[in-house]
Amino acid sequence: METSLTTPINPATLPDAAGNYTHGTLVAGVRRAVFVSGQVPWSRQGSVPGDFDSQCRLTWRNVLAVLAEAGMGIQNLAKVTTYLSDRRYREANSRIRQEVLGDHRPALTIIITDIYSEDWLLEIEGIAVE
Repeated sequence: METSLTTPINPATLPDAAGNYTHGTLVAGVRRAVFVSGQVPWSRQGSVPGDFDSQCRLTWRNVLAVLAEAGMGIQNLAKVTTYLSDRRYREANSRIRQEVLGDHRPALTIIITDIYSEDWLLEIEGIAVE
């Protein structure tokens, strides 16, 4: 069984972390770290799905592909930052992130902002450790 190098940090003096994240992540004994550039909902063929759910799932597939290339997976994610083009995507983003991450709880930031391409509804970047 693989052990995690990340330990959730959730101080009792803060409100509970509502959702699929932790207030902080302690990383110890790191051998390697991967900084995943902002991944967008762009397929290898250059297509972009039209709806948010499909874009979100494709973006997570792209993040996972970078991790896999480094010999890592979801369990290695210590920090995830998601950029949403509109706050109306918050609930769908949370639902799909929970599907992807399962029980894993990295540190998490979500920012509502303009995205580089008007076709992209989100962008996800991460930091993974081993």
